[in-house]
Amino acid sequence: MDTDIKRGTRKGRPNYTIDFKRRLAMAACEPAISVSKLALAHQVNANMVFKWRRQYRAGLFGAEPAFLPVALVTATKPASPAAPSPQVVACEGSIEIRIADAVVRVHGAVDAKMLRIVLQSLRS
Repeated sequence: MDTDIKRGTRKGRPNYTIDFKRRLAMAACEPAISVSKLALAHQVNANMVFKWRRQYRAGLFGAEPAFLPVALVTATKPASPAAPSPQVVACEGSIEIRIADAVVRVHGAVDAKMLRIVLQSLRS
């Protein structure tokens, strides 16, 4: 990753491009990444990378791809003493979507229609 620097108006203070800040902030958001080592590798102060990461999470670096990480978790229910009859089977599930610091949880009967409604409401 090359450092894109434009000369600042004040002596000794470089102006990094938004693209460079975004790339470093995205890398700093990855799990198991040391922000200090990332900053050292790119010859940038670690405090600046932490600041850029906060700004990136706040959405200040412009539009990003619409893809979000999704984790599927299988929930198991404890066995009940009175098992339901074979004709009555309840299909329940849950969805958890994490976007930055926000968490959206949908519990109950989760099907394609419900998922579409939840995702459309997030776009609004």
